[in-house]
Amino acid sequence: MADSGSGPAILVEGLTKSFGDVHALRGIDLSVPRGTVLGVLGPNGAGKTTAVRILTTLLQPDGGRALVEGRDVCREAAAVRRSIGLAGQSAAIQEELTGRENLEMIGRLYHLRKTDARSRAVELLGQFDLADAADRAAKTYSGGMQRRLDLAASLVGRPQVLFLDEPTTGLDPRSRLGMWDIIRSLVATGTTILLTTQYLDEADELADEIVVIDHGQVIAAGTAEELKNRVGGDVLEFSVPNGTQIPDAVTAVSKVGEGEPHVDEQTDTVSIGVGGRGSDALVDAVRSLDAAGVATQGLALRRPSLDDVFMALTGHVAEEEQPEAKGRRRSRRSAKDTAGARS
Repeated sequence: MADSGSGPAILVEGLTKSFGDVHALRGIDLSVPRGTVLGVLGPNGAGKTTAVRILTTLLQPDGGRALVEGRDVCREAAAVRRSIGLAGQSAAIQEELTGRENLEMIGRLYHLRKTDARSRAVELLGQFDLADAADRAAKTYSGGMQRRLDLAASLVGRPQVLFLDEPTTGLDPRSRLGMWDIIRSLVATGTTILLTTQYLDEADELADEIVVIDHGQVIAAGTAEELKNRVGGDVLEFSVPNGTQIPDAVTAVSKVGEGEPHVDEQTDTVSIGVGGRGSDALVDAVRSLDAAGVATQGLALRRPSLDDVFMALTGHVAEEEQPEAKGRRRSRRSAKDTAGARS
């Protein structure tokens, strides 16, 4: 057995998993140093949740190997579960129970003595700003409060490694920022975190290193700045008030940039990489758009973002649902099932 005190907290080599004809993982490799955050970035159906379920012993891989704290997730599953915490995409709490009762129940499933489970619940309720709501049924909590309670439940056993599978999905901006602060505080105390997300700004804010997964494969890895540098140069961006002019705008700027322009259909924003041309590309764009009779707003150059990286690497936006994700059913685990993964 590997020494759990040396090497990376998480090591994945050649991991594969298929569901019938769907290849969810196609041989991914990951390595997460202790006390750091690895951001696993990708759209729905990319394989992120499948990887998390394997690493938390909820799913058996078809091939490859995965170690958590030096222990094999298949051969030493019980030991792995004792060292990890998991907060999935949906809050795995019992809504009929109070916040205090949820945490005490998880503590008892961890085989804590009743008094220890009670004191741990009090500690976590205070840490997650839930003390005032401790004796209210969880079903009366807001979405942000429920996510905080779920994260608190994942920490009852004081895990060395914490898996957060899209922890801020569906949260309002204030709750999302609050969750970020909690994640930062956990890392500051030495917890290793694997964070899956579709939010590029979240990975940029929290992750020491980022892995980009698409169609079950790792297509890029590095720090946020390293990935941004892969796009190269600046990005020309502007909005088009008259949406009917977007096709003309795309045609106009295609002549001054590198690659194909990207259109955000929700905001009618057009962006395109211009490499090292900088201000020359900006001047050419103004002339080309003017000649085409396209009115624009906010025409400017900016540094590339992780959105640009994802577009450059995959050709689609990070939130885009992949075909293999469609029709896949999501099962809701009971609190006991989730605690079984945590204990």
